[in-house]
Amino acid sequence: MAQAHEARARLCAAHGWDESAVELVPVVASGDRIQDRPLAEIGGKALWTRELDQWLVEGRIDGAVHSMKDVETLRPEAIAIAAILPRADKADRLLGAESIAAIPAGARIGTSAPRRAAQLLHLRPDLTVVGIRGNVATRMAKLEAGEADATFLAAAGLDRLGEDSVGVRLDPRPRRRPSGSNAAATMRAHATCCARSITRKAMPKLPLNAACSKGWADHAAARLPRYRAPAKAALR
Repeated sequence: MAQAHEARARLCAAHGWDESAVELVPVVASGDRIQDRPLAEIGGKALWTRELDQWLVEGRIDGAVHSMKDVETLRPEAIAIAAILPRADKADRLLGAESIAAIPAGARIGTSAPRRAAQLLHLRPDLTVVGIRGNVATRMAKLEAGEADATFLAAAGLDRLGEDSVGVRLDPRPRRRPSGSNAAATMRAHATCCARSITRKAMPKLPLNAACSKGWADHAAARLPRYRAPAKAALR
């Protein structure tokens, strides 16, 4: 919801609208409901967009806000990416240890992201990866409950929630980031007037950055199909 609030604020500022002109409609995605299995096993990134796409096509909402990394590379033709917000901090934060090197041997690291797991085990093959999913509060609660000894969270997500002091920021330069990570995409379907409103004052370098990242991801997914797979709100 934090990204949806930011998108509404930017739309209202760009058009001189009152905040009441843009209604936020919470939508629970399949990816939020299904927490006990990895996304790769149950439908991949479409689990984050399926319900919102349907609502857009049906005209129940005029726009939707996603994290760009959760948007499939190949999108329905009826739905366009109308604008992309400025990219936030692209680093991860480590919770449960002061550094990767400081994690005790044999510790259980909670993550459901194949990228994070692969990078971690490349550096520390002595560690064990256990799957945990959920929003920031859920994953922090699972860590507190002892389901894992440490975990990673996106710095951008923590910052948006005002939790900028949580965890240890990891230098993103030696680590690969998910394509489009920590950029928010606003999408629309059919409603041309809505699309014009959303795209006003768009910054061309941001869509270009995301498009290049997503193009690279599509190429990688074609070569590594088993890694193709890994909440939201609508705008009215």
